[in-house]
Amino acid sequence: MSALLRVSIAFFLASGLLVLGPCESLANTQRRRVVKRPPARAELKQAERRLSEMGYNAGPADGTIDEATQKALHLFQKWERRKVTGQITRNEFDAIMSAEPPQPRDPGYAHVEVDVDRQMLVLFNSDGGVDKILPVSTGSNRQFDEKGIRGLAYTPRGRFRITGKIAGWRKSPLGLLYYPNYFSDGLAIHGNPSVPRTPQSHGCVRIPMSAAEEMSKRLPVGMILLIYDSESFVSAKDWAAADKQKQEAIVR
Repeated sequence: MSALLRVSIAFFLASGLLVLGPCESLANTQRRRVVKRPPARAELKQAERRLSEMGYNAGPADGTIDEATQKALHLFQKWERRKVTGQITRNEFDAIMSAEPPQPRDPGYAHVEVDVDRQMLVLFNSDGGVDKILPVSTGSNRQFDEKGIRGLAYTPRGRFRITGKIAGWRKSPLGLLYYPNYFSDGLAIHGNPSVPRTPQSHGCVRIPMSAAEEMSKRLPVGMILLIYDSESFVSAKDWAAADKQKQEAIVR
């Protein structure tokens, strides 16, 4: 083989032309140019309907990404552990249409669950269906020293019952609570003007002000509340079974 031929072959191997060829290089370029089209308005309506069917309450299925739709998207994305954008791209549309409603961690009875990792509250009925989904902000896990009170801003994990409630505003040592539903000492599920996506409370479970009165009606005294994270969960099925037996005895 001549020196000139060897040099030519080395050049083509280095450039990739001998191995890949012009057709494959063109195919790679075409693949890079593929852009998924955004959902059409009819598909946006489908997505809104599906979000509402799963319990996220996206408002009217009109194909308009309004405030209600964005809130529903935020909840959906948080539950599915997706990036929270509030936007329906082609990927989000596909995810919404293939998703299933949130499932209870402890099925078989009506109760409320607070997922600390997701910073979400879900009210489940006895059939395991979703009655309400809300964003929450739980304890920040930081030490605090405010108004002469020191402590750790921690929301306890475990199983609880709603032990008491107050309609309207309640002045606590650390601030105002709106429609509080108490579950452990002075800790409550309550409305607050600030419900960030991260844990920021002193230990209570903050919910949006707009949902506080409704949730107070939906959380009767005695209702079971489960608060958990990825490392801590306690079932309350034995409590639910005891409640059912008690109710059946009263009916008889």
